[in-house]
Parts: sequence; structure tokens; C-alpha cells
Amino acid sequence: MKISVVFPTMKIHQPRRVSAFPLQVVLIVPFVLQILGAVSLVGYLSFKNGQRAVNDLAEQLMDRTSDVVDEHLKSYLAIPQALNQINADAVRRGILDVRDRQIVGKYFWDQMQVYDLTYIGIGLTTGEGVGAARYDGKTITIDDWTANLPNNTTNYATDAKGNRTQITGHWDWDNFSETWYTEPIAAGKPIWKIVATNLPTGPYITASASRPIYDSQNRLLGMIAADIHLLKLSDFLRDLDISQSGQVFIMERNGTLVANSSKEKPFMLVNKKIQRLRAIDNPDSTIQSIASHLQVSKGLQSITQYTAFQLEVQGERHFVNVVPWRDQYGLDWLVVVSVPESAFMGQINANTRTTIALCLGALVIASLMGVLTSRWIARPMLRLNQASEAMASGNLDQTVETSGIRELNTLSNSFNHMAEQVRESFAALENSKEELEDRVEERTAELKNTLEELQRTQSQVIQSEKMSSLGQLVAGVAHEINNPVNFIHGNLTHVQEYTESLLEFVQLQQQHDSNPAPEIQLAAEDIDLEFLQEDLPKMLASMKLGTDRIRQIVLSLRNFSRMDEADFKAVDIHEGIDSTLMILQHRLKARPERPDIELVKDYAELPLVECYAGQLNQVFMNILVNSIDAIDESNAERTYQTIKDHPNRITIRTSVVNAEWVEVAIADNGVGISKEVQQRIFNPFFTTKPLGKGTGMGMSISYQIVTEKHCGKLECFSTPGEGTEFIIQIPFRQHINPEI
Repeated sequence: MKISVVFPTMKIHQPRRVSAFPLQVVLIVPFVLQILGAVSLVGYLSFKNGQRAVNDLAEQLMDRTSDVVDEHLKSYLAIPQALNQINADAVRRGILDVRDRQIVGKYFWDQMQVYDLTYIGIGLTTGEGVGAARYDGKTITIDDWTANLPNNTTNYATDAKGNRTQITGHWDWDNFSETWYTEPIAAGKPIWKIVATNLPTGPYITASASRPIYDSQNRLLGMIAADIHLLKLSDFLRDLDISQSGQVFIMERNGTLVANSSKEKPFMLVNKKIQRLRAIDNPDSTIQSIASHLQVSKGLQSITQYTAFQLEVQGERHFVNVVPWRDQYGLDWLVVVSVPESAFMGQINANTRTTIALCLGALVIASLMGVLTSRWIARPMLRLNQASEAMASGNLDQTVETSGIRELNTLSNSFNHMAEQVRESFAALENSKEELEDRVEERTAELKNTLEELQRTQSQVIQSEKMSSLGQLVAGVAHEINNPVNFIHGNLTHVQEYTESLLEFVQLQQQHDSNPAPEIQLAAEDIDLEFLQEDLPKMLASMKLGTDRIRQIVLSLRNFSRMDEADFKAVDIHEGIDSTLMILQHRLKARPERPDIELVKDYAELPLVECYAGQLNQVFMNILVNSIDAIDESNAERTYQTIKDHPNRITIRTSVVNAEWVEVAIADNGVGISKEVQQRIFNPFFTTKPLGKGTGMGMSISYQIVTEKHCGKLECFSTPGEGTEFIIQIPFRQHINPEI
């Protein structure tokens, strides 16, 4: 009797299913989030620092412009009053006889040759008067008038000696009906008055300085005046180079324009009469908006000291400074300087776009690498899982191919060995089939028990092999995870130190600037600076705690597998140089068009140096960037092989000059600098770079930081075609007030 043996289907108990994530998601998402977070934070901090630098630069530029305007007004407007004083004294002492209008006119003509004025003249109590004028801005003529209207005023052309040559015109003039004459007489003291009239020679709008004149017995003789054409003030403001779209204008307390830097004149002709413009009526939209804002929110009469604010004009932010200007003779003006943010933000916006592009690029690359890596790991495991399920279903003829991962290869080999053992076991059982047929009747019960025992043994063998293979897999995965976790854990310490340094810098800034500008206070409130300062260290501590937990879990897995048992302070100058080099590392590396730039460090043993570390690092950054740019410029006409044979090099040397000074020399073998450029390299706004590549402030700010902030020296030595060397010398100890 023949008996067919049918092998039973192997069944594996399935545990209760729980929510789990795919391996690809576990491998990809955390690293993508870390890269995105780190790059975004760096980009954000870079943008905010750039904006802070723009605010500082704009404030310096506008302060400088306001100072220039203030000095010009003081010197220019002092001349008419001083000249009136001199002439009034000459009349009182009898040196100048006002009754002789021929002599007085020539006397005024001589003064017009010396001073850049529009008019000098006198009006007498008799109704007569005489004056010298420069109506067209160039030619000096003489006005002579009597008390007998009409056509009582005669204008004379003059020769090179001031003599009257010919009559050029007649018009009416009445001393007693003109405020030019009556107001200083009524005031009894020196005053200013804005005079606007349309003379036969053209529009005439001036700032007139006038005062009464007396004889030696203190009897009133009349008045004397010296005028300055207000268009000359506008010409001066127009010549100020603050930016392509910046504006400077002067207005009175009632909002009337005195002068402005725009192409539009501060007055207009209505029915052949001069009508002065208010600032809010000026055709220039920037002047209109600023004047309207000052009148509505500030109040022109209430501005008594320097005022700075920011204003949106046609969708663009402008930095605005308002400075009151007064003199002892009654002038009370407001000098307004406006610079658009776009004049400074071009390079920062470009850097921001570059940062965003780099963030997106890093995210895409990290995602692709994560997908490829996860597939590389997951595919062998998927094949192993499919083979295991097939064996569990009764198909014992299964073999798993090896992969490029050592740990997975070990697991695959273990599985193949287990499958071979199972097949051999079932083959041996098949061989005993004939013997079993002969003894089936008498040993059926024993065979049944044997089969049941074999099934139990088979399940135990499969489970044992799976656990062994799983242990090897866990050990391998733990080993692979341990490396990136240790990398993250080790770098968190540095991130915490950098964050604490940044927070200390912010606190130091707050301590030294107890009354920050309103825009800084607003920005601090917008980002909730106090909460950020308190929460950021906690966040880093939480991240460190998380990595510690991961390391503990990895260690537990390995044990389970049993596979193995600014402030101003004393700092190290070298640390600042090395930190700067680390930031610029991407520019020193090799590129397709050139090899990497060789860096030579010749560091001497230096003591700690008292300095503003952040600002000194900025100096290093500016000089090193210029050196790299000079090297790149010199490489423009060289081939890759030529550069390789004569490598690019930057040499940094530090030394102690004497018992009180330290020296840092940074040299490159770039294109070099000509003598003419060397003489101007530290001048503000001077740059040899193309438009949009530089503002011309880097070396100027560096020079200021070294010479003013640190009482040191910054020198440049260069030979065109051979290279450039910058030498920085600062004392070890600063004998200055850190608040300066």
C-alpha cells in the first residue's frame, strides 16, 4: 500500500498590526527637515544682518549730508549779515557817504566782485537808493533810483572797473511801499526776509539780509540789504551726491519750500507773479510724501531737534532725517534728507535670492539622495521579505540575492543558509517516504507525532534563523545610524556655543544702546526678541537631549543584538581669522575654471588682544574678499594649466611689532592695485568694481574700524601684476573709552 506524503502549509502567527512609517520616510524626512531648518536659519540671520548694516550705512550717509548742508548754510548765510554790519559801520563812521550814489554804487560793485551775492543795496529815508546786482548770475549792473515816480529806477551796465557805461532799463520803485525797505526799518535790527518779485530782468526770489543804518549822531538814514538768490541753494543741494534717487530740501516752518535738490524750482509764475510753492505741492512725489507726513504726524512747529524715521513712498521705503536749522537773525528752517532703501538693498536682495536658491538646491539634492539611499536599502529587504512570505506559504525553493550593503548581505546569507537547511530537512523526510509506506499501518500514530514534532522543530529553526539574521541587521543599522547621530550630537555643542555668542552679542548691544531707534524697537517686538533669547537655548538643549536619547537607543540596540560588547574684550586674533576663513571656504575651493586657492598661515605666538572682535572680523572679511576678487580677476586671462603651474596664493602672517603692538599682514598674488587707486582705496564710495558688485564702503569702513575704533594703522602696499598686501597694526591694550 502506497501512501503520499503531503507537506502541510507553514503558518506564522501574525502579531497585531500597529501604525508604522515606511523606511524611506524615516530615512528621508528627518535629514531634509534638518537641512532645511539650518539653511533657512543661516539665510534669515544673514538677511537681518544685511538689513542692520544698510540702516547703519544709510544713517551715516544722511548724517554726513546733513552736516555738509549745515556747514554750507552757516558759512554762506553768514556773509550777507556780516557784510551789512561792515557797511553799516562804514556809514556810521562817515567813511561811506550815502548821499553820493555814484561812489556808493561803485563801492557796492567792488564788493560784488569779492562775494558771491545777488544784490547789495541801500534805501534811504529820502526815497532814494542805489545797489549793485547780479540778476543773471554773472553780469554785475548798478541800480540807481530817485524818489520821483514813475520810472524812477535806472539800471546801468558797467565796465571792468565798475564805471557806469549805458542804461539797460527803467522801472518803478517806491521805498515806502516795499517790505524790502519797511520791515528792517520797523524791526530796528538785522533781520532776514524772503523776497519774491518778477523784475523786468526775470524772476527774482532771494533770501534778503537787511538792517537799518544810522549816522554818527544815531539818526536814521535808511536801510541796507544783501541778497542771496535761493536758486543757488538749490544748485548746491543738487550737486550733493547722496544717491541717484535721494532728495534734500529746505523748507520754512509754515511748509514753504526754500530750496530743493530736484529739477523742479521751488516757485512758479502765476499771472507773471512769483508764487512760492509749499513742500506738499512740489511736483516731486518724494518731497510731497515726506512733507505731508511731517505736517500730519510730526507737526512742523514741534520739530526742535534731530528727527529720523522711515517712510513708504510709492511702495518703496525711504530713510528720512530732519534737522532744524536756525541763526541769530531769525531764520528758522528745516533741512530734510531722504535716501531710498533701494540705493543700498540691491546687493542684499541679490544675496537673499542666492540664499533661497541654495536652500532649494540643497533641499532637492537631499531629497534625491534620501530617495536613492532609501531605495538602495529597502530593495534587498523587500526581496528578503517576499522570500520569507513565500517560504511561509510552503514554497521552500527560495534564494535571496546579495546586495552592496554588508549587513544586508549577512542577513541574506543567513536566510539562504536557513532555506537550504529547511530544504535538506524536507528532502530527508522525502527519502524516508518508502520506509514509512511499509510501516504506515503500525507506525501511523508514531509518524503523526513525528510529523507534528518536525513541524514544531521547523518553526523553531526558522524563528531562530530569523532572529539571528535580525540581530545582525539591527547591529548593522545601529552602526550606520550611530555615525550621523554622533555627527549631529557633536555639532550641537558648537551650535549652542554660537547661539550663546549671538545672544550675548544682542544683549551687549542692548546694554550699550539703552534707547534704540523706534524701528529697532519695533523689529524686536515683531520677532519677540525676549522670547527668542529665552526659548532658543531651551530649544538647543531639547535637541541635545533628543540626540542623547537616540544614542542611548542605538546603544540599547547594539546590546540587544550582542554583536559587540563685542564686544570689547581680549580675544585670540587667530580665532577670528580662522572663523572668517571658514565662512569664505566656498570661495577658496577649486572651481571648474581654476584650482583651489592656496592658503599659507604664518602665525606667531600672540597674546590676547583687546578689541571689538566682531568689527575686526569684518575687516578680515573685507580684505580677504578683495584678495579673492583680485585673484579671480587675474585668472580671467589665464588657462587652468597656467594657474596650476603658478598657483593662486593668499598668505596670512601675524607677528608682534613691539611690546605694545600686534601686526596682521594679508597678501595675495592677484592682479595688484595701481598707485592712483592706492591713494583712494580707503575713500568712502570709491570702488573699482562694476555697478552692483560693490558699494565702495568696505575698505572705508575697515579703515575706520582699525584707525578710529582701535587706534591702529591700516596700510596697503601693491605692485600691479604681482599682488597686494594689507598690513593691520593695533595695540594690545586699548586706552580708549569703549563707548566711543
